[in-house]
Amino acid sequence: MISPVQFSRDEEGKLDFTQEAAHSRRRIAHADDATGHAIIARMLDTLTEEPRIDLETRHTAVDLITVPHHAVSPAAVYERIECVGAYALDQSVGGVKRYFAPHTVLATGGLGQLYLHTTNPWVARGDGLAMAYRAGAEIINAEYVQFHPTAFYHRDADRFLISESVRGEGAVIRSRSGEEFMAEYHPDGSLAPRDIVARAIHEEMLKQGAEYVLLDLGGLSVDARTRFPTIYEKLLEFGVDITKQPIPVVPAAHYFCGGVKVDTWGRTSIRRLYAVGEAACTGVHGANRLASTSLPEAILWGQRTADDAARDHEDLRRGIAEEIAVWHDEGLTEDIDPLLIIQDWMMIKSTMWNYAGIVRNAKRLQRAVADLHYLEHRIEQFYRETKLADALVGLRNGIAAALIVAEAAQRNSTSRGCHFRQD
Repeated sequence: MISPVQFSRDEEGKLDFTQEAAHSRRRIAHADDATGHAIIARMLDTLTEEPRIDLETRHTAVDLITVPHHAVSPAAVYERIECVGAYALDQSVGGVKRYFAPHTVLATGGLGQLYLHTTNPWVARGDGLAMAYRAGAEIINAEYVQFHPTAFYHRDADRFLISESVRGEGAVIRSRSGEEFMAEYHPDGSLAPRDIVARAIHEEMLKQGAEYVLLDLGGLSVDARTRFPTIYEKLLEFGVDITKQPIPVVPAAHYFCGGVKVDTWGRTSIRRLYAVGEAACTGVHGANRLASTSLPEAILWGQRTADDAARDHEDLRRGIAEEIAVWHDEGLTEDIDPLLIIQDWMMIKSTMWNYAGIVRNAKRLQRAVADLHYLEHRIEQFYRETKLADALVGLRNGIAAALIVAEAAQRNSTSRGCHFRQD
C-alpha cells in the first residue's frame, strides 16, 4: 500500500493551510517549509517499490530520437515526424545508448540556471526545452520567466528560496535602512504578485546601490523556528538567526511559465512525444504563475498523460532499431576543459540576467541575442570536437534555451505578467 505524503496538520488533525502572495485566503497545504522535499521523497520511495519501473541513474538525455531526423533511409523524409525514443549518455562508462519507446515523456523541469541568481537546482538548465526545439516541437510563451522576489543572499551561499509563505505569515520587505517600501508599488504591499514584488526590489536595489534588501520576520503570526524549521536551520549555517534578525534577500529566476506546447492530454506537436511539469506549457499559468499552482498542474497532466499513453496501443513498428542511426563518436579524443565550461556558463548567466532578466528593453535584448548567437557558434564547435560528458550536454542545451527565451522576449514588445518591457 502506498503511504501518502505527510502534510502539516493543526491541533485538531486537520490540514494546516498557509497563504501566499496574490492569494485571497489561506489555501495552500504544506509540509512545514519543505513541501517539495516531502513530495519528492515519497514519490521516489514509491518508484523504487514498483517492480515494473526501471530507474536508470547517472544517465543524461542527449537528444530525442525522431523520424525522419535520425532515420538511416533518406526516404524517411516523407514520413510524419514522430518521436521513437532518446539517445542517452551513460555517465558511468561514457557511451551513448539508444532507448526506444512507443511513448516518450519530457519531464525535465525548468531553466533557472540560465540566470546569475536562481532558486533552481543545478540540473534546471533547459535540457528538455532544447531537445524538443531541436526535434521541431512547437514552443510557446518562452519569454515568461518568473522571478521569485525572496532568495537568501549571502556571498558564500547558493540562492536558497525563502518561501512566499513567510510573507503570508506576516513578514514584510524593507530596504536596508529599514523602510517598508512595497506599499508604494502595490496596495497589497509585501503580498503583491511575484512579478511586481521582484521588480520593486530590483528598482530599490538600483536606487540605493544595494546588493540586497531585507525580509523582516518581526511581525510573524507564528513561531519562526517551528513553522519554518528548514529555513531556520539553513540560514543559521551562514550566521543568520531568523528569530532575531531580518533575512537578506534578492530576486532570483524561479519558474518558467512557457515551454513545449501541449494539449489537455500532454501531447506535443510531435507524435508520440509528451511533456509535463515545468518543461511543458499547458496554458494554466498564463503570463505569471500563481504560487503553488504548478503542483496541481503537474499532478493533473501527469495523470492524463499516463492515461492517454495507456490508451494508445499502437507500438513501434518492427525493425525500428535498424532504421535509426547509432551514435557515432569515433575520432573524438579531446577531453573537456572545465574552465571553458565555467566561462561559457558565466557568459550565459550574466547575459541573461543583465539583458533578458527582470526588466527588459529593446537595446538589452538586441545585445543579448547577438552575444548569445556568437557564443552558440563557439559552443556548437566545442560540442562537435569534444568527448561527450554531462557538462557538455548541459552547456549545449543551456545556450539553446537561452536563445529561445531571449528571442521570444525580443519579439514580444508588450509588457504582460512576468515579461516586463521597460520600453
